[in-house]
Amino acid sequence: RQDHGHFLGKYHDLTEQLAKEQGVTPAGKATKTSRLPVFEDDRARLRLTPRHYAYLRISEGCNQGCGFCTIPSIRGPMRSKPIEQIIAEARELAADGAVELNLIGQDTTSFGTDIGYAAGLAGVLKTLDRELPRDVQWIRLMYAYPSTFSDDMIKALADSDRFVKYIDMPLQHISDRMLNVMKRRVTRDQIDTLLDKLRKWIPGMAIRTTLIAGSPTETQAEHDELVQWVKDRDFDHLGVFPYSPEPGTPMGRMTDQVGEKVKQEWVEEIMLAQQDNVFARNEKRINETVDVIVDRPAGRDLEDGYVARIQGQAPDIDSCVFLASPRKLVPGEIVKAQITDFQNYDLIAQIPQEKRRSLKVVGK
Repeated sequence: RQDHGHFLGKYHDLTEQLAKEQGVTPAGKATKTSRLPVFEDDRARLRLTPRHYAYLRISEGCNQGCGFCTIPSIRGPMRSKPIEQIIAEARELAADGAVELNLIGQDTTSFGTDIGYAAGLAGVLKTLDRELPRDVQWIRLMYAYPSTFSDDMIKALADSDRFVKYIDMPLQHISDRMLNVMKRRVTRDQIDTLLDKLRKWIPGMAIRTTLIAGSPTETQAEHDELVQWVKDRDFDHLGVFPYSPEPGTPMGRMTDQVGEKVKQEWVEEIMLAQQDNVFARNEKRINETVDVIVDRPAGRDLEDGYVARIQGQAPDIDSCVFLASPRKLVPGEIVKAQITDFQNYDLIAQIPQEKRRSLKVVGK
């Protein structure tokens, strides 16, 4: 939009900007290989989310090269936004009423590697916490990659109460051989160490992951290993998808494809293991007092209640809280509520009635 000095979706080339800041002149004519990445300006965008929460894109593209994924060919290589751009966009979202910001990118934990930003994602987190107005109360990290998740990043998340205790980190599998087939650049031991560290350094951390069932060459024993790991790890949220071969990918060209019937059976087995964990955890949470953010009314009348979320539930993809309240609430309001029950994956909670003191009337 012209009133913001740019057009929606305009791309910015970093080559001249960084050269100017460093006091140098780019040598010769810029080529495809000599130019630095470009980023897309998301200010003044048309937001499709409710006013109280928003997605803040810190990067675009991915350099991981997983064997099943077409993102690099569709989205291109990793392109991090300058930190000043991220802060400007975050402030605009805050001024527009966002109290919850969800940080996104195809690989958020590799932020800065393409533009020489040494502080990386930890630097982004610290700067957001320092620079944003307190009106932004919840900041959530999405799309983390296990092999690039550093101790500095965990510490930055732990050091501020604005970063919700939640991580979205697709893991895909746990068998070392399958992780190698998938070109994930990580081992089971490294994944387990990271998960243990997240739980220890940030008590109460909710972890969401996604898995793939039935990848080429996957054996029954490797699937069984994955199911047992899901049972043992007790993830807060988990999605599982049957493997789908993507044209042009290394795994898509493999011949030892798993049958569709087996894929669906494996998906069901993984989800049943996850379901048992979630239902048991939800039962233990009854009578717990939690902070919830109100998303919308559940119906037309006050007695219909509200749809809300705890910190451990991301918008659009996770379960929710059905909230009863004695008073009218507005979307974006954060209130304390007591969990009273659960309905499958969703929690049921209520805001306690305020106790009123009764005054005795003293007769004359």
